[in-house]
Amino acid sequence: MRILIADDHGLFRDSLRSLLEARGLEVVGEAGDGREAVRLAWELKPDLVLMDLKMPGMGGMEATRRLSAELPDVKVVVLTASEEEADLFEAIKSGAKGYLLKDLEAKEFFGLLEGVGRGEPALTPVLARRLMEEFARPRKSTKDAWDPDALTDREMEVLQHMVDGTTSNRALSEALGVSENTAKFHVRNILDKLHLHNRAQVVGHALRNRLVESSNDNE
Repeated sequence: MRILIADDHGLFRDSLRSLLEARGLEVVGEAGDGREAVRLAWELKPDLVLMDLKMPGMGGMEATRRLSAELPDVKVVVLTASEEEADLFEAIKSGAKGYLLKDLEAKEFFGLLEGVGRGEPALTPVLARRLMEEFARPRKSTKDAWDPDALTDREMEVLQHMVDGTTSNRALSEALGVSENTAKFHVRNILDKLHLHNRAQVVGHALRNRLVESSNDNE
């Protein structure tokens, strides 16, 4: 298996390369950010990219989306320290073939990598269960899309902030006290549940159907 490592920490890349090569796996390249990972994937055509999420410039999530769309034969497995469910769900939706935490034991890590070569997802039982629970949740039909009950309390809070003018992931994350990835995850869920395509449509839809009221109307 030919592997490309994408991580912004040089010491970690060196250690991971040594670990992989000691097991007879070929490391064909290393990238320090998502943009370089995409470029090297085009150039080197690895079988697998081990992708960190938190990198400067283009992060691992965007790089995963690009590789899944542009080079579908190149498998991407996220290798991260993030245990946030929002990151897990978003990575799989973006096309990752697995999601591994950096504190895995070597035996389990290599066992999951071997599974990727056979077309199996690289997920520990705990993360696989979280995914199953998330995707098993019943979805509202289109006719219920304007019903506030279609959204969770947290999503209604996000919707209120959006209607009040707080629409960027960064601003939402600050208002909610969560990471930008978590804020983005909530927004994506709102878009999916309301069957809309962008944030402007969400705000207009919420006001037209009186899902929430703009705080500015009370001033």
